[in-house]
Amino acid sequence: MKIKTEIMDQKALDRALTRITHEIIERNKGADDLVLLGIKTRGVTLAKRLCEKIRSIEGIGLPVGSLDITSYRDDIKDIKDMPRENTTDISFDITGRKVILVDDVLYTGRTVRAAMDAIVDIGRPLSIQLAVLVDRGHREFPIRADYVGKNVPTSRSEMVIVNVMEADGRDGVLLGE
Repeated sequence: MKIKTEIMDQKALDRALTRITHEIIERNKGADDLVLLGIKTRGVTLAKRLCEKIRSIEGIGLPVGSLDITSYRDDIKDIKDMPRENTTDISFDITGRKVILVDDVLYTGRTVRAAMDAIVDIGRPLSIQLAVLVDRGHREFPIRADYVGKNVPTSRSEMVIVNVMEADGRDGVLLGE
């Protein structure tokens, strides 16, 4: 893969998360009854960062969980015949809570659809809101993010690569082909 450009550097990524944090707090009139669920892998890291930013603004920590949606995907053939370990880690009740679902890139909407199926299997939240770092378009399902760090029009041949310090040793978003 060839890297075409850097879409966001470390500072831009942090600014986008700060803005998303303020939008979440404003829309929900604070942080009461919110929980953060990150879609594995980078969505979990971003959810933890949002939690820290909310803590610094509101003075409260939110429950943060990780959601493994592998067994809910519709784009992996014969998934029922494949043994898979579910690594979802949610140690709190989501019933009656506002779930902020966090992912790095919103593309076709299939991952988010799978995540919503997984969430309703776990409990019955009051609502599900979606926060993504990058929305690149090309939806196949009628899904939109409530909070977007950056909209990046792309072609289907391009790739958006999100790097986070915790997994990749650096923060940033790249556009590749």
